[in-house]
Amino acid sequence: MNLDHVFVCGHPVLDFAATLRARRSTRFEMFVTPDRLNAWYLESGLVDTVTPGTDGDVREAISLREAVYALVTGRRLGEDLDRQALGVLNAAARQVPATPQLTATGRHTDATPAQALATVARQTVELLSGPDAPLLKECGNPECTRVYVDRSRGMRRQWCGMDSCGNKIKAAAYRARKKAAPVPAGH
Repeated sequence: MNLDHVFVCGHPVLDFAATLRARRSTRFEMFVTPDRLNAWYLESGLVDTVTPGTDGDVREAISLREAVYALVTGRRLGEDLDRQALGVLNAAARQVPATPQLTATGRHTDATPAQALATVARQTVELLSGPDAPLLKECGNPECTRVYVDRSRGMRRQWCGMDSCGNKIKAAAYRARKKAAPVPAGH
């Protein structure tokens, strides 16, 4: 599996939760180093620059990510929210977030890893208490555990993304149909 961060879920919080891929099978961790964590903060667009991180920052991010995943899953399934996960989220949301600044060239956000993480926590609070909460769906690929915001007409979207999962599932279904199809007589 590649190390590219993927942003297909329709909200940075959901992409953050998806940085532990294939939770039900191979489990592939994206936050393996402080540099990989900081790369996610930058690639997500949450911050423009971030100071170097530590292994402790990675541990805190993974702890928050697992709390976010538990809360997103609970909200998606209509279950009571996990109290321990709520504690982790709310403690992180109380920390100082990244603060955007207006510059001559537009908005610029400098952050420490802790500020970036507090920003993720606050966005999680907004997502799970806001109008998109009822639109959360899990990808239809059984190997994928990404949750996304389904803003499609009639909430008919099935995959986290066509490139990441939809095309793979459709191609596998096509191959299975071709394999199962009877060979016409005379061939």
